[in-house]
Amino acid sequence: MFLVKDSIHIDAPIERCFLLATSVDLVARTIGLTPMRGKTSGLIAEGDRVEWRGWKFGLPQRHSTLITQYRRPEFFQDSMADGRFRTFEHDHSFIEVEGATLLRDVVRFSMPFGPGGHLVGKYVLVPHIRDLMQRRFALLKQVAETDEWRRHLPPAEVIR
Repeated sequence: MFLVKDSIHIDAPIERCFLLATSVDLVARTIGLTPMRGKTSGLIAEGDRVEWRGWKFGLPQRHSTLITQYRRPEFFQDSMADGRFRTFEHDHSFIEVEGATLLRDVVRFSMPFGPGGHLVGKYVLVPHIRDLMQRRFALLKQVAETDEWRRHLPPAEVIR
């Protein structure tokens, strides 16, 4: 089992950060895959499924994600329902700190194919997932800390 974790401080309210992190459109901007089935735009919630497709490392990819836990605005978890990993879980935790937000992400995954899969996980996927996490953090911070967040949240969800 591999573990990739990181955190970022975002100078914006917890509710805004949480909702932006659930935006399918913002996720698509950072992972390089396109949502093709299930929830393909807007904000995800518990029980939603998104099937992502695209190319990674020169190979066609399909990764189906299910939102398995959802406690707004503190936590949500997406888990792989179908894809190339043996297991894949991504925890998103939000902690309010003096009007700002600490976002903590933890990704746990395992690979099929024994020792070969382990090597790919360690030397290819851990660095790749860490890079994706950093790019996602940077995008969320940029959007949440500027007026850009207003373009990504529906009017019913507008938070400070």
